[in-house]
Amino acid sequence: MSIIDNGKGMSKEMIAQVTDPFITSRTTRKVGLGIPLLKAAAEDCNGSLNITSEPGIGTELTVKFQRSHIDRMPIGDLVSTIINLIICNPLIHWIFSYHYNEKNAIFDDEPVKQALGDFPLTEPEILTCIRSMVEETIQEVNPHFSQDIVTIYNQPLRR
Repeated sequence: MSIIDNGKGMSKEMIAQVTDPFITSRTTRKVGLGIPLLKAAAEDCNGSLNITSEPGIGTELTVKFQRSHIDRMPIGDLVSTIINLIICNPLIHWIFSYHYNEKNAIFDDEPVKQALGDFPLTEPEILTCIRSMVEETIQEVNPHFSQDIVTIYNQPLRR
C-alpha cells in the first residue's frame, strides 16, 4: 500500500524519527502511533515500511506485507475507507489506484466533485453512486475482489 501526498514534506531527520511513537508534528497531543503501529504490523509478517520525502514537495509512504503470512491483518472495508476519505476531506483531490496482479484501475474523485458542483457529497444518493463507482473500479481488475495492493494519492483540490 502506498500513500502519496504533495504536502509540506519532511526533513531527513524527521523521517529517521517518525517511527518513534513519541515523535509527532501535531501540537494537539504528544504521541503519534499510526506510523509506528503500521511499521510493526508490516514487520510482523515479513513486510517493510519505507518513507521518502522532500521538504516542500511531499511524502510517499509505502508499506509491504507478505500476503500469505498467517499474521497479516485484513485491510478491512476498503470501499468504505475510500468513501470516508472523500466525504471527510472534500477539499482534497483523491485518486484511488487499485492494483491486482499486473492490472490497474483508477477512481478519481475530481470529475465527480466537478459534476456535483455545490451539491453535498453526503447526500444518500450521492454516497450510493460513489460506492458503486469505487466498487466498479476494483472489479475492473479483480472480479473476485479481495484486499490487494492499493495506492491512494491526495492533492489539494483547486477550486
